Amino acid sequence: MENGFTKLYLIRHGEVANVNEGVYNGHFDVDLSDRGIRQMKEIAEKLSKESIKAIYSSDLKRTVIGSKIIGERLSLRTKSFKDLRELNYGRWEGLRFEEIKKRYPEEVEARNADYVNYRLKDGENIIELRDRVIPKIDRILRSHRGEDIVLIAHGGVNRVILCWALNIDISNIVRIKQDFAALNIINFYDNAAIVELMNGVTV
Repeated sequence: MENGFTKLYLIRHGEVANVNEGVYNGHFDVDLSDRGIRQMKEIAEKLSKESIKAIYSSDLKRTVIGSKIIGERLSLRTKSFKDLRELNYGRWEGLRFEEIKKRYPEEVEARNADYVNYRLKDGENIIELRDRVIPKIDRILRSHRGEDIVLIAHGGVNRVILCWALNIDISNIVRIKQDFAALNIINFYDNAAIVELMNGVTV
């Protein structure tokens, strides 16, 4: 039976295998750690009690693994899209912040001065991230009116979606926390959205 809204279970992927390296992953494809896999299994178990109709993710390994774990538990096929990838950090990807500050101090200073608009070399800025993510999630939501769906994405992607749902300026993206395996629940109505849960912990 359909609701009067679309419920989105918006999840950040589980802990990544290179978590202790402290690098910028972005489009860099990394596995989940053993803990990350456990986190996804816990979320899958939680969601098995809900009436989920569809599961989506980015096409990066760390979200695809989680979507498949959830999909297997819920007996649903998953769909993955490149548009839902994390921010492209360009030549910063795979580097620790200490390395970035040494190699590209001027870029760090420029980005800190204009976090939203500064485009990383060979990468993208927050506006470009928003402009590829929001149209895609909007189309997904419109195709599932009145249903419950799941999206396993990334910290930056989730923050963009939450800013959109809350109708707040994208500059507030830095004020939103998204831990590994964070669970957010958003109810999307025709002309508004209600954030039911943000950065919820399941493990």
